[in-house]
Amino acid sequence: MKLSEELNWRGFVNQTTYSDISILDGEPISFYFGVDPSSDSMTVGNLAAAMMNRHFIDYGHKAYLLVGGATGLIGDPDGKANERNLKTLEEIAKNKAGIASQYSTLFAGKNFTLVDNYDWFKNINYLDFLRDVGKNVPINQMMGREFVKSRLGDNGAGISYAEFSYALIQGYDFVHLFREYGVSLQLCGADQWGNCLAGVDLIRRMESAEANIYSMPLIMNKATGVKFGKSEDGAVWLDENKTSVYKFYQFWLNTDDEGVIDYLKIYTLLDKSTIDDLETKTKDNPSSRIAQKTLAYEVTKLVHGQDRADSIVRVTDVLFGDSGVSSLNNGDLDLLAQEIPSVKIGNFVVEALTESGVASSNGEARRLIMNNAISINGKKVTDNMIISTTILIKKGKNSFVLVR
Repeated sequence: MKLSEELNWRGFVNQTTYSDISILDGEPISFYFGVDPSSDSMTVGNLAAAMMNRHFIDYGHKAYLLVGGATGLIGDPDGKANERNLKTLEEIAKNKAGIASQYSTLFAGKNFTLVDNYDWFKNINYLDFLRDVGKNVPINQMMGREFVKSRLGDNGAGISYAEFSYALIQGYDFVHLFREYGVSLQLCGADQWGNCLAGVDLIRRMESAEANIYSMPLIMNKATGVKFGKSEDGAVWLDENKTSVYKFYQFWLNTDDEGVIDYLKIYTLLDKSTIDDLETKTKDNPSSRIAQKTLAYEVTKLVHGQDRADSIVRVTDVLFGDSGVSSLNNGDLDLLAQEIPSVKIGNFVVEALTESGVASSNGEARRLIMNNAISINGKKVTDNMIISTTILIKKGKNSFVLVR
């Protein structure tokens, strides 16, 4: 399969300045993709774009992955109703390190160059920038941007000169990378199309040369019609300190039937025959949720590594499958203890239930036991039972206590 065919099949085609994307099947092209360090972690929304980048790299194109140390000091105003709060240099440095580390994990073993636009902006003279760059940017072009018009409208919050100039700063990134590395293509999400056009126009005006943009569509949850990538707790992060590995895995495991095949195409590297086979099996037996299980495992493996992915599968099988807690190793138990209440061996069952908060009092704990609502390994328990080994106490279907 050629790259243009791969992108079409996987759903990575949206707007582009190319008249025919089959040009991507030819000679290697130097391209860049940027992320502003507004946080020290990317989200699953960023992950979709990273996967698009991965395919460009796998087909031989040269990647420059930009962490926006300079643009991050301003903050992208597009889509924001109000001014962003400015971040300190220390915050930006921490966030850049987090994102760079995630790039290294996602593109391990792949050829790419990490760049930071702070490196070329930190010594630029303001007057030189206005003369050399600002002189080439028509003000009516910037005023025509939707976010500018909405901010300056009757009900708008207004816009600072700094945020107004964001597109100009990003546009110069493209000029710099064109000059220094021969970068002639920028990859982006659909929401960055306007900002990217600024760079194409600057290269045409300043370098008398052609540059191009390739954007991917926003990923939508077909079941709800809203942007994909949110959980009940908010954004789903790649950093396990923000979204635990267990919750990350569960997010993918609980994806909707209507969109799961599309998510497999976008978020995994599984080939067409494998995904087609999963689609057939899902249609034949939707209750097996084999597509969701495969999606959850593959994405968790990509982001957190195979050992953590295998561990989460074992933990999930203990909580919701037929496996016993004895099948878990110490690392598995540590992951499990981060997600459910945990108490020490030596407690009576009643004490374990109250200490963990599963029952509000000893009386409630005893009533739950009498009503057969409490089980250990599927068996009824008594309130005078002393726990002397690692076990999993279960209340109903979804409340657990780990005793270890």
